[in-house]
Amino acid sequence: MSNIQPLALKKAKGKQKAYTLSDGKGLSILIKPDSSKLWEFRYTSPTTLKRRKSSLGTYPDVTLALAREKAKSYRELIAQGIDPIDNNKEVKKQFKKDQQGIFEKVVDEWFLKQEKELAPSTYVRKVGQFDNDVKPFFVNRLISTIEHPEIVKLLEMKAIKAPESASRLFGYLNNLWQYAVMKGYCDFNIIANLQKKTILTPPKAKNYSKITDPEILKKLVKSIYLYQGNYSVKNSLKFVLHLPLRAENLITLKWEQIDFNNKLLIIPRHLMKAKNENMDDFIMPLTDQVIEILNEQRLFANGTFVFKTTGYADVPINATTPNRALERMGYNSEEDGTKIRLHGFRGTFRSLIDTYLTEHKVGYEARERALDHLPPNRVERAYTHKANYLQELETLMRWWSNYLEGLQNDNR
Repeated sequence: MSNIQPLALKKAKGKQKAYTLSDGKGLSILIKPDSSKLWEFRYTSPTTLKRRKSSLGTYPDVTLALAREKAKSYRELIAQGIDPIDNNKEVKKQFKKDQQGIFEKVVDEWFLKQEKELAPSTYVRKVGQFDNDVKPFFVNRLISTIEHPEIVKLLEMKAIKAPESASRLFGYLNNLWQYAVMKGYCDFNIIANLQKKTILTPPKAKNYSKITDPEILKKLVKSIYLYQGNYSVKNSLKFVLHLPLRAENLITLKWEQIDFNNKLLIIPRHLMKAKNENMDDFIMPLTDQVIEILNEQRLFANGTFVFKTTGYADVPINATTPNRALERMGYNSEEDGTKIRLHGFRGTFRSLIDTYLTEHKVGYEARERALDHLPPNRVERAYTHKANYLQELETLMRWWSNYLEGLQNDNR
């Protein structure tokens, strides 16, 4: 029989010390000195056999009848061997999964973190792939309900047209599910239980096309210097001829990264492909030919980016634009060795500086540093990237620019 009467509950006032009124079967109400009233339920946990106490809310927000209903539901859980407090935690956890665990929301939240870690072009490419290929596949689904066969089907469909993209997507999904587990949106990483090589046929490794024939390179140099298109496209191609940056670093090059006084290019380490914070920034000497290209570009491009789009917008040109220019100039045939794209200039540079090693006599480590290549050994990386190869790099890049200038002026 219940011990608390509604009228007595309503009239109960606070005393100097807090006190309780018991309603029986574990339910009581705590009357505080300020006369506020808090429902409490005390019980012995069926799982740990320890005494526990749970708050059921304040009176009068929680009425006597409602408090008794809550206490009854707690006793029913206990009778089933379930601890009410632990059960409430699970209910809240599941609610969080249901509210925040929608696949699209998880992806968007993950990308907020990714944006700070990825190069801009990589970030844009990943977002595009998820927007076009992945989100529509799992629209309005809880990430915790997605199963292995669905992931396999997505990857197999992607692999039909773009096997390399499918291979990258497998890694992206693995990282996404790791994040979702960490945030509590699902209980385990389902990608970890999939064998990539079973689902996807490994794409054949394909090197970037490069030009290594001096006669073809001579034609390319002349074509670039005579190009009649957009000035930023033309000067970006002239620049990458002399200083073969990765396409991402070339396109997003900023004026603040050019030290005209000391004739240096300085790109912060976090903007390079190798982002090890213990490594120095990428520093390269600028030859007279490169300075001339930059001075010409300064006549056209004000603002943040060196190779900006036409118009007032302070945004860089797209990486595909110089590639299209090369294609229009006729450098598009793998059969006759004339195909080249932005990244291929790095291969051309490396092949020819190795071929003409006896002319410039620059060591292997400096040649690797010019391309910001990492030694395979971690200990070696730690030491070699503390070494200063600037003098050797000046020799190497001066030789290379002079070599290109010789090709440009060769009218044979």
